[in-house]
Amino acid sequence: MRGIIRTLALFFFSLGGFGLLLLGVLDSSFLFMPLGNDLLVVALTAAHRQRMLYYVLMATAGSTLGSEFTRWASARGGEKTLEERGKSRRVAYVEKTVKDRGGLALAAAALMPPPFPFTLFLIAAGALHYPRRKMLTIIAASRALRFGVEASLALIYGRGIIRLARTPWVENFILVLVVISVAGSVWSLVNLIRKSRGHR
Repeated sequence: MRGIIRTLALFFFSLGGFGLLLLGVLDSSFLFMPLGNDLLVVALTAAHRQRMLYYVLMATAGSTLGSEFTRWASARGGEKTLEERGKSRRVAYVEKTVKDRGGLALAAAALMPPPFPFTLFLIAAGALHYPRRKMLTIIAASRALRFGVEASLALIYGRGIIRLARTPWVENFILVLVVISVAGSVWSLVNLIRKSRGHR
C-alpha cells in the first residue's frame, strides 16, 4: 500500500504545476482528497523555490475550475440538490449561512482546511443560484491566499519540511489520508450515479 502511495505521490510531483491543476479540479469537485493540493504545493515549492508563484497560480486555477464544475452541477438541480442531501443540521446551517452571508461565507469556507465541508458550501451556492462570476472570484482570491501562505512557509522551512515528510509517522498520516480519500471518493461517485439514475 505504501508503495502505491509513493508511486502516486511521485506521479503528481513529477507533473509539477499540472499535477496541482489536476488535484485542484478533483479536490473541489466530486472527489474527496483532503490536503492533497496543500501538501503538493508545499512539497513542490520546497523543492523548486523559484517556481513558487507558478505553483500557487496552478493550484488556485485547479481549485477554481473544480468549484465551477460543482456549482454548475448544483445549479442544474436548484434547491432540490440540497433537499436530496437530506435536511440535516449541517446542510441547513450551510444553506442559511450562504443565504445570509453569501460571499463572506464562501471566502471563509475556501480558506478553511479539511475536514471543513467546503464542497457543501459550493453545492449550496450553486443550488441557491449565487452569482457565478462573483463566486468564482471570491474562491480564486481565497484559495490564492491560502496556497500563497503555505508556499511562503515552504520557502522558510523547506528543508525541514522535506526531512519531516520522510519520517514514518508522516508517511502513516498520509496513508490514513489516502484511505479516507478513496472511501470518500467512492461514496461520492456512488451518490452521483444514484442521483443521475433517479433523474432519468
